[in-house]
Amino acid sequence: MRELKILGVLVVFTLLVYYGVEPYAHSKMHHHVEPANFQFNDLKAIDYKGDPAKGKQLIVNAGCTGCHGIKVAKIPAPMPADAAAASFGVAPPDLSNVGYLYDAKFLKHFILNPAHTFLNAKKFNAKKPFPMPGFYGVGGDKNKEVSDIVAYLKSIAPKEMEAKETFIAACGRCHGVKYDKVTQLGEMPKFKSDTEKLAYELKVSKYKEHLLKYLAATPPDLSIIVRAKSKEHLETFIDNPQKLLKGTSMPRVGLTKESTEKVISYLESVGDSKKVERESLIPKIIGFLIIFTLFAYLWKSKLWREVH
Repeated sequence: MRELKILGVLVVFTLLVYYGVEPYAHSKMHHHVEPANFQFNDLKAIDYKGDPAKGKQLIVNAGCTGCHGIKVAKIPAPMPADAAAASFGVAPPDLSNVGYLYDAKFLKHFILNPAHTFLNAKKFNAKKPFPMPGFYGVGGDKNKEVSDIVAYLKSIAPKEMEAKETFIAACGRCHGVKYDKVTQLGEMPKFKSDTEKLAYELKVSKYKEHLLKYLAATPPDLSIIVRAKSKEHLETFIDNPQKLLKGTSMPRVGLTKESTEKVISYLESVGDSKKVERESLIPKIIGFLIIFTLFAYLWKSKLWREVH
């Protein structure tokens, strides 16, 4: 019985340290922030029912296709990604799937005032204007017109996207994933020669240089980010980077909860591909330890019983 008492004392002190000291230390090192809610409560609702047909015409009239391609509407990007980055700092996204990826309210405010909605307006001024200008309207109610544009973007968006596809569309213009051969220019193609490979790598390198000037920081490769940050941390950071890292160059991008979960799912599949297999071993290991402890105790009792 003495051994069981010792074990009990050890268990109590271990739990005390783990559930008492560790959370306290964590609270001092990491200040509490509200978790992601994907509501964008600082943005006022723009309650107009948009007309997709009018939105389609507005996209053209407002000059959106001067920077953005719309593959689903057979409108190509006006310039390649590397050339666009040289002009704007980052390649403007194709608009085919933004209606799926992003929150509708966020999209409306972003079109009206991009820098403010991104939460990085302080980085831009008259000398360094934000690459995308705000929408000034084409003569009518701006809120109604922007609602029409978003309604059109929602109408052409896919109903579903794969996790990797979601990551590339939402994050891939700034972040690479070298473990999965994904660069800021998309999935790395197969090369017929070393010359082709070097030429591609040079394009990616120049693209990163433009990103550095645009963001004042080089976005990190995200191959193993899931090993360093918890899912909750990543959700909060994607929802509003400023909550966790004040002054960070990463803008608030406006992804929906579903899109965010797909991005994290993809990162887990790359950076922690053995997670499911590893977690499935936990109950087996605990069971083994319980059985081993039981047999060890019975063996010890038998030996001491023979001594006495």
